[in-house]
Amino acid sequence: MQVAVIGLGKIGLPLAVQYASRGLTTIGVDINAAVVADINAGREPFPGEHNLDVMLAAAVADGTLRATVVAEEAVKDADVIVIVVPLLTDPVTAEPDFRIMEAATAAVGPFLKPGALVIYETTLPVGTTRRRWAPTLERLSGGVEGTDFHLVYSPERVLTGRVFQDLRRYPKLIGSLSEAGRVRATEFYEAALEFDERPDLDKPNGVWNLGLPEAAELAKLAETTFRDVNIALANEFARHAATVGVDIAAVIHASNSQPYSHIHQPGIAVGGHCIPVYPKLYLHGDPSADVVRTARALNESMPAYAVTLLDEAIDGGLAGKVIAIMGAAYRGGVKETAVSGVFPIAREIAARGGTPVVHDPMYTDDELAGLGLVAHHLGTPVDAVVVHTDHAEYSALTAGDFPGATVVVDGRRVTTPEAWVGVRRIVLGDGTTA
Repeated sequence: MQVAVIGLGKIGLPLAVQYASRGLTTIGVDINAAVVADINAGREPFPGEHNLDVMLAAAVADGTLRATVVAEEAVKDADVIVIVVPLLTDPVTAEPDFRIMEAATAAVGPFLKPGALVIYETTLPVGTTRRRWAPTLERLSGGVEGTDFHLVYSPERVLTGRVFQDLRRYPKLIGSLSEAGRVRATEFYEAALEFDERPDLDKPNGVWNLGLPEAAELAKLAETTFRDVNIALANEFARHAATVGVDIAAVIHASNSQPYSHIHQPGIAVGGHCIPVYPKLYLHGDPSADVVRTARALNESMPAYAVTLLDEAIDGGLAGKVIAIMGAAYRGGVKETAVSGVFPIAREIAARGGTPVVHDPMYTDDELAGLGLVAHHLGTPVDAVVVHTDHAEYSALTAGDFPGATVVVDGRRVTTPEAWVGVRRIVLGDGTTA
């Protein structure tokens, strides 16, 4: 079985390495020549993915993995083609922008060999596999889906930083347009993946057939949109708790002691490639989903809400003040700024006349500058602090690290009262700190 993986980013490359580690001859395709060169040299092109460096070097050394910028080279002999390139949304309309995926599909379609299995793993609006990719591949290949090639949808369900762990832990969902496609996809994933024992599941962990591709598309959107809606509800509770003088953390802990309550944790921002984006893909197919739309709007309002707390707490407001934002990454321990809350926080501070500066232990000053952010160094005087990212290092921060600061707004509950004596400490959702 020969496999082509289209897109060697933070999901695609670990997938290619995983397939190669199971003995499948794998060729990865990416338009970035520098990434391809790193992979062919056995070097990890980006940091942060656990065990990727070791597994990549081993796969390249034993000849089961190589990379190319020429899609035809990888696709023409491939039995299985896995497409996992980004699907973005328009920042204004929130509609899906298929241009990257269209380009990847155009690079694959003309070179499919008879009987090839094409799998899309990128998260998609419901109906996209059937209505967009099937006719596009038929037109490009001159073949018929279900006869000349087989098309399957199987969403990736992993987080960067722990891809290999998640591949083992979570069932692999598939939805196909034909029975032959289902059989082929099941054979492929059973060969390419290993699955942990999951006694908590009501059926064995492994490849789970959901029937139609629409079911697999909806499953991925449902599980991620649920998280966004739940976080929004937690944020709503947190904002109310602050007005009545109670700590939402204690309330959530108490509520979740009852087995039917599963309230998530509130926070200053919801970032990353997934949770802020996939509800918009869901809304593309179900525009009447008011709960989803309201939740997304609530979560998008949290950075401005946090800055408002700071503006109201600091003497004289934010105008003319220097504010240190702690963390550029969207979540702790991951060097990634996709849809990170640091950007709306910085914009809101600047709009109110303040000067935002940013610290992140995972980024150099030049890297922050490349993101349009001004670097901050601990020990440099500032007027206030906003904690955006829950990096482990930030739990050790003290008032002494920020000479001149009079207020800290903790959006991730990583600070402690004893470390901030003499500074007004406001914790998101804790009405007792304000």
